[in-house]
Formats: sequence, C-alpha cells, structure tokens
Amino acid sequence: MLLLATPMVAQSPKDHNLDVAKNLDVFNAIYKNLDFMYVDTLNANEAVGTAINAMLQSLDPYTTYYPEDKAAEYKEMMTGKYAGIGAVISYNFKQKHSVINEPYEGMPAAEAGLRKGDVILSIDGEDMGSKSNQYVSDHLRGDAGTTFELKVMRPSTGKKMTFKITRKAIQMPYLPYYGMQPGGIGYICYKQFIDGTSKDFRRAFLDLKKQGAKKLIIDLRSNGGGNVQDAISIINMFVPKGKLLLTMKGKLKSSNQTFKSTVEPIDTVMPIVVLVNDETASASEITSGALQDLDRAVVLGTRTFGKGLVQVPNVPLPYNGNLKLTTAKYFIPSGRCIQAINYKHSRGGYTEHVPDSLTSVFHTAAGREVRDGGGIKPDIEVKADSMPNIALYLDRVDTTNVIMNYEVDYMKEHPTVAPAADFTLSDADYEVLKQRIIDSGFTYDRLSDKYLKELKRVAEFEGYYESAKPEFEALEKKLSHNLAKELDWPYNKQKIKEVVALDLMSAYYFQKGAIINSLRYDKQFKEAVRILNSPDEYNAVLSPTAHKKQKDDKKD
Repeated sequence: MLLLATPMVAQSPKDHNLDVAKNLDVFNAIYKNLDFMYVDTLNANEAVGTAINAMLQSLDPYTTYYPEDKAAEYKEMMTGKYAGIGAVISYNFKQKHSVINEPYEGMPAAEAGLRKGDVILSIDGEDMGSKSNQYVSDHLRGDAGTTFELKVMRPSTGKKMTFKITRKAIQMPYLPYYGMQPGGIGYICYKQFIDGTSKDFRRAFLDLKKQGAKKLIIDLRSNGGGNVQDAISIINMFVPKGKLLLTMKGKLKSSNQTFKSTVEPIDTVMPIVVLVNDETASASEITSGALQDLDRAVVLGTRTFGKGLVQVPNVPLPYNGNLKLTTAKYFIPSGRCIQAINYKHSRGGYTEHVPDSLTSVFHTAAGREVRDGGGIKPDIEVKADSMPNIALYLDRVDTTNVIMNYEVDYMKEHPTVAPAADFTLSDADYEVLKQRIIDSGFTYDRLSDKYLKELKRVAEFEGYYESAKPEFEALEKKLSHNLAKELDWPYNKQKIKEVVALDLMSAYYFQKGAIINSLRYDKQFKEAVRILNSPDEYNAVLSPTAHKKQKDDKKD
C-alpha cells in the first residue's frame, strides 16, 4: 500500500487577514439581524460581552476582558490594593449578620479597635441585617479618604459600639512574617510579588543576616505570583551578576525579553530551601525554578501550579475597557518552560501533571536533570498533612458557626494568651468545644458513608450484594455515625485544635501570629529545617553525581 504524504502548508498572512475580515463581517451581520428581528430586545452589553468572553474562553485562562463597569475589579487585580477597612468578614448564620473575622494589622479596622466576632449592624445608618456578605463587603469599600459610620455589637460585652472609620488603600499582607528560627535559620514568608515588594524582602533578608542567620527558608507556598521584575530582583540577591535568569518569547519582537542578574548579590553561598506547593504560581515559579536551575537552592514541597504564560495587564480598549492579554511564554535558566502543555480552556482546561513521555529533559547549571511540562517539581517531595473531613467542614462549611462563636467566647474569657510560638488549645478547652459542637447539631458528609453506599449500589447492580449482605451490614454497623467518638479520634482532635489555634492567633497577634503558631505543626517546614541542619544531605541533593545515582537506583 502506497502512503502519500500531504505537506502541511502554513496559512499565509493574506489568507489569515481575509478570514479575520470575513468572520468579523459575519458577526456584525448576525448581531444586526438579532437586534432588528429577535423577539426580545437585546441587552447589548450582555450579548456582546457574552460573545467576547466566549471568544476568550477558547484561549488560555489568563486573557481577560474588563469592561468599564469592572474598573474597580481591574484596579485591584493590577495593584493588589483596594480602598476599605482592611478586614476579612464572614456571614454568621446564628447572628444573621456579617461579622468581623480577621482585621489586618495596621489597617483601619484594627486601628479603630474592631475585633474578631464584632457583629456589623449598620453602615452609614443602613441596616445590614440579613444582607449578604458580598453586599456588606461592597458597602465597607469605597474611595480612599472617605469616612463612614460603622455600628457593631460586641458579643463579649453585648454593647453596641459606633466607629468613625476612614477608608484607605488596603495592601494585602505580602510579607506577613519573617524571623529567626533555632539553629541560625532565617525564615521569610512571602505571599505575593506586588510591585516593589522585593525591597521589603531584601530588608528582611539583611535583617536576618544581621541577627545571625546562616541558613534560609523562603516560603513561597500559596504565593500566586505577581510582578516579574520583583522575582528577578529576589533571585539576583542570591546569584552572581551576569547570570541568565529568565527569557520571554512571544509573537511580537516587543514580547521577547531576556533578564539577567545585573547587580552584585548579597549572598551566593548561604544554604537555602524554598518551600512550594500546588498554589505556588507565576513569579513564584520563576523564583523557585531559577534557583533550582542555577543549583542555588533546594526546592521542597509539592509540584507547583505550572503557569508559564506572560500577560500584558493593561491593553487599553474603547470606552474605558481593558484587556489582560497573554503575549508570551517564559523560560527559566535551563531553557524549560514550566507552563502546562494543555492550558487552553477549549481543550479541557488546565492540566498540571503531564506524563514524562510528553516532556523534555533539561539540565541545571551543575548537570542535574529537570523537566518541563507543568510546574516546578521539587527536589524533595514532601506532602503537607491532609485535613480530616470533619475539620474541613467545621472550618469552612459549617453553617452553625460553632467554631467562630466558641473563639469569640474564648477571647472574652482570655484577655491575654501565651505567645504565638507557645500557644496551644488545652485538652480542657477542647472538651468545652467538643460539647458545643455536639450541642450545636453540627453534621457533615462523611466520605465513608458516601463510598459505602456507592459500593453497595455497584454490588447490587452486579449481583453480589445478597451473598455479601452480612458483611455489608457488619461494615455499616462499624461505620455508624458517632460524632462524639469522631471528635475524640486523636488525629481529628489534633487538627481541630490546630484550626482553632490558628484562628485565635490571628485574632490576638494578626497573620504574623498565625504563621508563627502554624510552624510548630508544619511537616514541610520541619523537613526544610532538617535538610538545612544536614549539610552533607543538602549538598548531595544539589549534586549531579548523587542525582544520577538516585536515578540509576530507581531503574534497577
């Protein structure tokens, strides 16, 4: 059989331009006919906006259209700032009001004296009872410099309090904590690459060195990225001048850029561990990936998100609209692009883990093997402890608000508590909480119930159930719901105590306190400390010889 090869001919610019013109004419004609003849009057903003968003949906997840009525959302996306009081609020189903959950340190809510649990009664005289959380949030926000009256009820005293609060530009905490850890280890928790914040990172690192830091942990977990130039500046602190750090490649010449380290570094020898997880993205992946490619740090945690697409964030459009537009891909020093291969909405959405057979091999500066195809794979994989289902429901889903109500009462009874590094919820306190959970009528969807019912359904469908019925009945009995017993299981108990401790520490000591407290139980952090305190093991991870031996051992 003769197989004829059909040559693939690229579409000429002339044909492409013709297709563009034809399709725009067709779209224009369709809309005109709809507007003229359709049975109902079209809402132009809704109809055309839907068409625009559908077109963008066929591309990547990051190309986004912001019409004029979303100017505030666009501004917040660009700057990471908004004007308001600087507090997380949540809806309390028992109070039927939104309540203050977490004031940010140094922001108007905290400076005015608002506390966790304060019930929001009115804003500028408008009753906020039974209003949605979003409605209340929108009314707390406004132009920077504007003053409004906020009336709250403080559960600990039952008193109604009125505050005059002036809104200001709120900066989300991007560097909520840095500090010294035992053994001469410095720790920096960095949450977002906001424009110019690398200067604060630099100050934090220099302060840690001044305090005697000989080793460093950079925590980029759940850091969604941001300004690329700040990532370049942070990498430059740790690598020699003149090193290639990042390359951007796109369709237009203006999209092609190369970034090198341009200034003398602060420290090129201090051992570093970078903590990452599946929410480490974009500029965070540039930072962790470049330090990995240059063999400057050990990356520890779980595979990162895999965002290797570059956006121009402010393409101006008619009528005060804006377009955030993907224009290029970025490539870290080894030459790999860490963007997931399958990133288009039209192809099923984002895929993080790409099979090795579809990836390419690259090498670090020292010759270690690394791959492209979806995120930064850590040098040392350490999964975080999973949260038991019951703790997740209590923390995020429970409509009885039993945890928050308990925490508010706890604060009333404890005006002061131990330092964040030492605080733990006592067993006696947990017993009080446990009884309140039982009395509240709290329920949750138990996965064992769900999967047992599914197994029973499949067994019935395939004809096995009748013969296995005694075993099913025995298993159902063993898995019968007993909330008091489940709250006493050691793992559940420990995790619930940790959840409550973190909430309380953020209330007493803001985000800084919550982070300090969380490090006591943080498996990934503890492994980072162990690696930094084991110089031979740290150096072996960065050694191409050890890397090759590990790979050969796996083959055997």
